[in-house]
Parts: sequence; C-alpha cells; structure tokens
Amino acid sequence: MTVKHDMDQRLRAAFSPQHIEIVNESHKHAGHSGDDGSGESHFRIVLRSDILAPMSRVARHRAVHAALGDLNTRVHAIALDLG
Repeated sequence: MTVKHDMDQRLRAAFSPQHIEIVNESHKHAGHSGDDGSGESHFRIVLRSDILAPMSRVARHRAVHAALGDLNTRVHAIALDLG
C-alpha cells in the first residue's frame, strides 16, 4: 500500500467526506530537507466534510492529524485545506 492510499482510507473512514483530494507533491521537494528518496514525503490534502465544518481551524487540523495517526511520522510535510 502507498502512503496516499493509506491516507485516503483513514480520512474517508473518519470523516465521510463530500470531497477529498490527496496530491503527492514529493517531486517538488526532491533534494530538499525532508526528502527521504521514497517519493512519498510531501502531500497536499483537500478535504470537505460536514464533520469538520463546525470545528475551528485548529480543531480541524488536530482531527485530521489524529485520523492519520502514524502516517504523520512517515511523511515530512502535509499541507491541509480543510472545510
């Protein structure tokens, strides 16, 4: 399984999103700090869910990171666009 696949499964299970995009942006960071050569070090997540909607920005970020669990330690950076 890829990191992207694992992220998708966990986020769908936790938030039943109306919209989800997970973009692997690792190629943009090749050779930079945090690039481990795996091709799975940097991601952008766009997520729209009724579950997240009433939460504050900080609470949304915390909820997503909690749902991702150990994946947070397997990647260097995750950019979040949540609603």
